[in-house]
Amino acid sequence: MHNPRCIRWIFLGLTVLLYPAVSSAAESLNSRIDQFITEGYGKFKQEVSPRSDDAEFLRRIYLDLLGRIPSTAEARAFLEDRHPRKRERLIDRLLAKPEHARHLQQVFDVLFLERRADEKVPRAAWEEFLLQSLAANKPYDQLVRELLSTDGADPKTRPAAKFLLERNLEPVLLTRDISRIFLGRNLQCAQCHDHPLVDDYKQEDFYSIQAFYNRAFLYPNAQTATAVIAEKAEGEVSFVSAFDPKKTQKSSPPRVLMGRSFKDPKVEKGKEYKVAPAKDVKPIPAVSRFAKLAPAITGSDNPAFARTAVNRIWAQLMGRGLIHPLDFDHSGNPPSHPQLLEMLAEEFEAKQFDVRWLIREITLSESYQRSSECKSGTLSPDHLDRYLVANLKPLSPEQLAYSTLQATGFTDTVKASLGAEVAEPVLHGKLAPNATPIIRIFAALPGEPQDGFASTLDQTLFVKHNGSVRNLLNAQPNNLLDRCLKMPDNSAATEEIFLAVLTRYPTAAERAAIVHYLTSSKERSVAFSDVIWSLLASNEFRFNH
Repeated sequence: MHNPRCIRWIFLGLTVLLYPAVSSAAESLNSRIDQFITEGYGKFKQEVSPRSDDAEFLRRIYLDLLGRIPSTAEARAFLEDRHPRKRERLIDRLLAKPEHARHLQQVFDVLFLERRADEKVPRAAWEEFLLQSLAANKPYDQLVRELLSTDGADPKTRPAAKFLLERNLEPVLLTRDISRIFLGRNLQCAQCHDHPLVDDYKQEDFYSIQAFYNRAFLYPNAQTATAVIAEKAEGEVSFVSAFDPKKTQKSSPPRVLMGRSFKDPKVEKGKEYKVAPAKDVKPIPAVSRFAKLAPAITGSDNPAFARTAVNRIWAQLMGRGLIHPLDFDHSGNPPSHPQLLEMLAEEFEAKQFDVRWLIREITLSESYQRSSECKSGTLSPDHLDRYLVANLKPLSPEQLAYSTLQATGFTDTVKASLGAEVAEPVLHGKLAPNATPIIRIFAALPGEPQDGFASTLDQTLFVKHNGSVRNLLNAQPNNLLDRCLKMPDNSAATEEIFLAVLTRYPTAAERAAIVHYLTSSKERSVAFSDVIWSLLASNEFRFNH
């Protein structure tokens, strides 16, 4: 029986709690995840989608762990594998690949920098810092501490300072981004007054975070590409509510949300600095508020840090946060599964913020491996926030770019030219220049989060007419079109195209339609190219499902 959803995808493209009593700490995290999700089904239990088939799972796991779709050889090997634990074995193989660290580097780069310009730290140095950190599975809290504490003075550690330096240490911007990215709270609307709609977001919260770095500045100045972070010995944060008719001045010591306040110890007059300010001399205060920022954000007395981290990783894999939107954590927007979120945060911290372990456990869960096909045929909010089905996730610009290179066989051509045992950095260096034009056209604006899916006219025109995409369809040694032209059987060629682009075999109806089109076409090469392009332009390719 053919799958109606597959036909729909193709022709769109062709037309342009407390732990449960039965739970135990000895149980795997993925089993406990499924228990909490199952408890949340409630009256919608009959709407739960079945387990994804092997092809659907294969494409999803490659995109989520490597940032690209599998090659036809990788697809056939998995689909023909009869081992009962082949999914678990594949997850472990992919997590061990250098490509996995590269994918995480791209994910965290976008999360931390939001595609800002490279003015203070070269991109190559920043990417290498992230790549090495993630390849070594550096604990997430350690990584964030380095981002929030490095002053950029030491060339060896300067790349870690990029988070602060590329924002020019601008206090309002830093407060907004630190609270949003690491605390799950967008406090921007609490800058001038208590948030008008969210009781939990207070103006004092905004300025108490800002108080950690209000004394810091870029030395010698913000316009210098080699600027480093320096700090004055004094300076308080003061603020006035826009709603206060008396315009009462208030101040706040450094504090993160409901955590403890940091009060400066008394310093003897004349000893405010370890290194006093002077011409061409970077000052070093005796008491540094800036040095307290990173441990205050990542410390165990700030539960929002682990909670936000696991919510972001969960959303990356599951298509939706347990708290959604991701930067709107407050009592009026509770988690869909509060006990699950609490457990994930506690386990993540207990495992020393091991990102790879958390990814493995989530992807091993049945909740992750559900089909994205809705039983009733109509998705509702209950399907999404109860995880009755696998949520559709638009491919990130990076996933789209590298999957396009893989689907068209450009990656295979490059691999063949470099040799079978080519190292990942070498292969990436050859692929990146061809991925960049695609990434650039689909990326969010600098300084904006890469959230959701919004197709633009420029993107549509790019896919239809841009030379860099069209050139990928031309026959080159070992690429998809070249392989198809060497196949006398149009049915076999159709299967090759579907495996290469959509990571599945065509249905009988799809196979018949494509074979008929190929057979009736005068120019076989042009016909193949049109079929490949139509699948690349389809919604099925554009989404992770």
